[in-house]
Amino acid sequence: MDIIETIKEQIASNPILLYMKGSPNAPQCGFSARAAQVLISCGEKFAYVDILQHPEIRAALPKYANWPTFPQLWVNGELIGGSDIILEMYEKEELQPIIKAAANKEA
Repeated sequence: MDIIETIKEQIASNPILLYMKGSPNAPQCGFSARAAQVLISCGEKFAYVDILQHPEIRAALPKYANWPTFPQLWVNGELIGGSDIILEMYEKEELQPIIKAAANKEA
């Protein structure tokens, strides 16, 4: 399977997916740490992909997503954005209902 197909499959299979450096419990950069913390604060389960463990995804995803940086939050197949956007949406209480709806849709 080619890497773009893998990425599409990951995005389609996970209603809430964070591409990040490291893991939520052991993030490898400040931006990924902040994004993971915000998602954890939303109180719903989410999937993640450690791009440091998958250099082919790290190389291909920015082209596929047309978004150059990590982390990247995908909800219901749509790119929400990176760390700053996630935090801003959370502070405005715009992110929580999106995350909650995606989690409930899965259940």
